[in-house]
Order: sequence, then structure tokens, then C-alpha cells
Amino acid sequence: MSKEVIEEGQARHHGKDYVDPPPAPLFDTDELKRWSFYRALIAEFIATLLFLYVTVATVIGHKSSPGDCGGVGLLGIAWAFGGMIFVLVYCTAGISGGHINPAVTFGLFLARKVSLIRAVAYIVAQCLGAIAGVGLVKAFQKHNYNSLGGGANSVAPGYNKGTALGAEIIGTFVLVYTVFSATDPKRSARDSHVPVLAPLPIGFAVFVVHLATIPITGTGINPARSFGAAVIYNNEKVWDDHWIFWVGPFVGALAAAAYHQYILRAAAIKALGSFRSNPTN
Repeated sequence: MSKEVIEEGQARHHGKDYVDPPPAPLFDTDELKRWSFYRALIAEFIATLLFLYVTVATVIGHKSSPGDCGGVGLLGIAWAFGGMIFVLVYCTAGISGGHINPAVTFGLFLARKVSLIRAVAYIVAQCLGAIAGVGLVKAFQKHNYNSLGGGANSVAPGYNKGTALGAEIIGTFVLVYTVFSATDPKRSARDSHVPVLAPLPIGFAVFVVHLATIPITGTGINPARSFGAAVIYNNEKVWDDHWIFWVGPFVGALAAAAYHQYILRAAAIKALGSFRSNPTN
């Protein structure tokens, strides 16, 4: 009997037409012996490198364009971030899960989707990829990079650190909540009438969050993105504000994981089970 038939039988036995994968072990040392683990790290490194190269180059290109109407504008910058996430998640989802963001990795770890070993390794690969990506931007556009802020995140004039922290928490909540919702295996049971290409809503989430928070912090919601730019630009003001771009995204990811996994999802599973038991209701 095939695995698919067995899983289908198990699903019917439990009164639902999907099967949740088992929780990832906290310490899965066997991963270190598998090529697939290292392939996933390479995918995360390269994806984050490409993400930072394209997006930071877009920011620098916009700032270096003359006149108020020069460059792509804030809308174009938001599209660059959201579009690259859509492309890169689509390309790497089948290899590494397409995290490309330590906050996403942290949220999935809290939900027991990845082990601690994989989560830590992913975050290291993402940060190294971000440094390499921003380094390429500086190598190709050194003068503009140094004179135009390096694409680094900081609290904008007129806003305080509390406001910036709140913006990062809410923005990351939107992103990580979208990741959980778009990749939820129960969607086929509860929302089979809503087809989802997961990278699309994730990319749109990044896009709309950038529209809201670029004026406040330049939009972090990705600690690797903020860290890579801070390392290469290496400005005192940037480092003074840098904690915001780790604390905010991690708190936002924690809130999104708790909300989706332990409130929405638990309630939906209970309701689905009740419907299966009483289909005439």
C-alpha cells in the first residue's frame, strides 16, 4: 500500500482529509549527516544574497537618481522587496522551505516546523548571505553606497525608538502570519475553494508592509537584511538602532506563531472535527 493511501486512511480515521506532519525534534543531530541539510543551507545563503543585492541596489539607485521624480520611488522599492521574496520563495521552497529571513525561521521553530539545529544554521546562512549581497552592492557602487546611506535601516527623523519597535513588531507579525496561513496543510480541508500559491501572498505581505513602514524604519522585518546592511555600511547611528531590527521581528514572529498555531488553528481543527461528525449541521 502506498504512503498516500495510508495517510488518506489515517486522515479519514481522524475525521479530516489532511494529515499534519509530526513536530520536528528539538535536536535532530541526524540532519548533520544528510546532504539535503547542507543543500538547504546553500539555498538560504544564495537566496538571501540575491535578495539583498537586488533590493539594496534598488534603494541606492533610487536615492542616486536626480529630481523628485527620478528613480523608482518608494512604491518601486516596496515592489522590489516583495517581488524578490515572491521569486526566491518560489525557487527555494522545495529545497529549504524558502525562509530567507531569521524571523520566519524563528516563527517556524516555535511552531516545531524545524529543529533548533536547522533554525540556528539557517539564521547563520541568512546573515552571511545578507552580508555578501550588500557587499556586492558596495563593490559595484562604492561612491553612491557610502554617500547615500548604504540601504541600512535606522529610525527616521521624527519618530522615536518605541514607534519604530512597534512598526517592526506589527510588520513582522503580518509577514509571519501570512507564511503560516499560506503554508498551512489543513487549507485543503477547510478552504479547498481558495487555491493558494504560497509565495504570492508572502511576497504581497512584504510589499504592503514596506509601504507602511519605509517612512519609519526603512522597513526591516528581516534581521538578516538589517544586519547585512549594518555590517557593510558600519555607521554608529545604524548600530545604535540595530537592536530594534532583531527584537521587533522576533517578537512579531513569536506573536504570529502563537496566534496562528494556538488560537486560529486549534479552533479551526476543533470546528472541522465537529463538522465531520455532524455533516448535516
